[in-house]
Amino acid sequence: MQDKYDFKSDEPRIQAFWKDKNIFKFNPTSKKPIYSVDTPPPTVSGEMHMGHAFSYAQQDFVIRYKRMKGFNVFYPFGTDDNGLPTEKLVEKMNKVKSKRMKRQDFIKLCLKTIDKLRPQYIEDWKKIGISCDFDIFYSTIDEHSRRISQKSFIDLYKAGREYRKEAPTMWCPQCQTAIAQVELEDKELESQFNDIIFKMDDCDLIIATTRPELLSSCVAVFVNPDDERYKQIIGKKARVPLFERKVPIIADRKADPEKGTGVVMCCTFGDQTDIEWYKAHKLPLIMSVTEDGKMNANAGKYEGLKLKEARKEVIEDLRKNNLLVKEKKITHPVNVHERCGTEVEILNTKQWFIKYLDLKDHFFECGKQMKWFPEYMKVRLDHWIKGLQWDWCISRQRHYGVPFPVWYCKSCGEIIIANVKDLPVDPLVDKPKKKCKCGSDKFEPEGDVMDTWATSSLTPQLAVELMKGSSVYKKLFPMDLRPQAHDIITFWLFNTMVKSQLHENKNPWKNIMISGFALDPKGKKMSKSKGNVVRPQEVIEKYGADALRFWAAGSKLGEDLPYQEKDIVTGKKMVTKLWNASRFALMHLTDYTPKKCELEVIDRWMLSKLNRIIIDSTDTFEEYEYAKTKMNVEKFFWHTLCDNYLEIIKDRIYNVEKRGKKARESAQFTLYTSVLTCLKLLAPIMPYVTEGVYQQYFSKKEKCDSIHISKWPESDVKLIDEDVEKVGDLMVDVVAAVRKMKSDAKVSLKTEIEVLSITCSSDEKKMLESVKDDLIATTKAKIISYKVGKFNIEIDLVEEKK
Repeated sequence: MQDKYDFKSDEPRIQAFWKDKNIFKFNPTSKKPIYSVDTPPPTVSGEMHMGHAFSYAQQDFVIRYKRMKGFNVFYPFGTDDNGLPTEKLVEKMNKVKSKRMKRQDFIKLCLKTIDKLRPQYIEDWKKIGISCDFDIFYSTIDEHSRRISQKSFIDLYKAGREYRKEAPTMWCPQCQTAIAQVELEDKELESQFNDIIFKMDDCDLIIATTRPELLSSCVAVFVNPDDERYKQIIGKKARVPLFERKVPIIADRKADPEKGTGVVMCCTFGDQTDIEWYKAHKLPLIMSVTEDGKMNANAGKYEGLKLKEARKEVIEDLRKNNLLVKEKKITHPVNVHERCGTEVEILNTKQWFIKYLDLKDHFFECGKQMKWFPEYMKVRLDHWIKGLQWDWCISRQRHYGVPFPVWYCKSCGEIIIANVKDLPVDPLVDKPKKKCKCGSDKFEPEGDVMDTWATSSLTPQLAVELMKGSSVYKKLFPMDLRPQAHDIITFWLFNTMVKSQLHENKNPWKNIMISGFALDPKGKKMSKSKGNVVRPQEVIEKYGADALRFWAAGSKLGEDLPYQEKDIVTGKKMVTKLWNASRFALMHLTDYTPKKCELEVIDRWMLSKLNRIIIDSTDTFEEYEYAKTKMNVEKFFWHTLCDNYLEIIKDRIYNVEKRGKKARESAQFTLYTSVLTCLKLLAPIMPYVTEGVYQQYFSKKEKCDSIHISKWPESDVKLIDEDVEKVGDLMVDVVAAVRKMKSDAKVSLKTEIEVLSITCSSDEKKMLESVKDDLIATTKAKIISYKVGKFNIEIDLVEEKK
């Protein structure tokens, strides 16, 4: 072994070795049990960021462990390329506009551009040591994915789960498209309550609103039937200020007496309650807002104004007409589109929906059936399901994306669905293969595309269908693991569960692994706008991938972790220590052939503790608690193995003539077993340096190409001996006390001791006598004397060193 481990040259070399030997290749013909993973597909529009490095490393810890436990791991890699980020990137790189191109041509351009970018993009994932089978690959916009996504639509349509209707829909004026509830984000914004006078024939009503610009859409006024203040006006009419239109005053328990003045105006549409009132009371529809966020002709003199401009002018006109009683500044949560931050409107538009509100109770039960790591993350799914108020709107008014495989008959309006065998299709280019049932052959193509999540929710199918025709095809689903971050539980996790239940009537995975966020050193979320981004590429260049992965292993699942460079430095020190300790061991194992032998007491002590660590590490990895494994193995390696055991056995290793061949063989057996076991226990977390050491020696001994397909250590409970551990622990206490005394005396640890005086019990004396030779050699004592009493250590250094 070279003197120093050079990650800059060794990590690329090891990565090439893995690729050359197909170490992480999924084997469809293997008889091993399968462990299948629904790998999160990143977007090629950027580069791997610290959040990627953090969460992908954590999932890779578990997956590498499963591979060493004997599983045939199905770990594909896909990229999510049918969304707005990819569209914008391709437009910018190729200086084009998607809407000015045929959709099929733009998709081809996207695929061509992504194919150029992907190798360099994926290189970051390979550098961080992600052990995917990169040959099992999909892009969410490729033909394979479009076919599966369109077939999903057709199957759900035929099952009666999809419908198209003109209905109140959440709308982003900036992106000019319908959006789903999952794409909403609550944002605290400044606004104001405006107390406005609605005149009646015999009195005035005061209504508080934050949206006076919607007065032109007011179709009713609501009060609570139990509110004594307003019982006498129920059934009467009030005039809408500035528009002089009379609207009915209706009783409904959704009107909150404690909010504002207790009187609420219903506009079509200001919020979800307006929609419920509109449907329940069969109110008229008056839309005042356009798709691009301006006032329309129904707004009268305010037509053409942007919403905020109209709000100012309406307030000013109310003031001039003495119809504004009071203004109060407030801060309140407002629904915005999570992609662009624009305030969401509710417009009456024609959209495609997946019907699922009737399945809320079923979805609760589905969430319970899966095993969550950590378990407390399930509450996020429960809260989301409980708060569902809308069916899933899956249509988007965009040009780029996966098209709906749908046409409409121009004569009778019949919906024409594509034949499955013709998929994927683009209705803007392709035509139905037969006439409508009314006899017409004139069709209107559906121009909308599907919500990106309608395709991304099929990632298990996108991956598994790549193996169709193989003998393992039916064994891959449901998948064993869904790893993902906590911020997309309501997006990706929920929607994938929905699609799986609707198509397969079963959950898509058995286990869910939720990671947290990588934060900046001050505990804040990293973002380019804040200038607090730490690039993993730079960290790997400076410290190596193992050091970065070691840092990522310092956080439990679901917990956010601030990036601290000192933690990366600690990881690099661990890499160095692993290399140096292994190098020392291998120097003394060149003449060794693994075999059982008669063991010395201190070797039995070491192996007893080693087997406890194997049990502990296996148990914690089984529960995806890699952070505990890392912490416990790190402590064991540094203190038990390096600080104590390696120092204790040096005399037996170096002085075979004095200590004897059997004593040396006992140390060699234990050294071989201990170092190899530590390497394997740390291999899932620090794959490069452990592979580097393994290739130097252990690969030939075990006749295995890579540590990552070698056998995970198995514990031998027969080697766990509490009595032996007491002996070894006592000896370590004595050695530690001697070291401290020498340090306090400012002499070398190699300084000889004339007499090592130990005060202890008679039982403790027997214990120490059983390791006398190792104790003398380690402490450099000439004589050990004992006295009976409370445990105490004294040393008498040789005269010339006093």
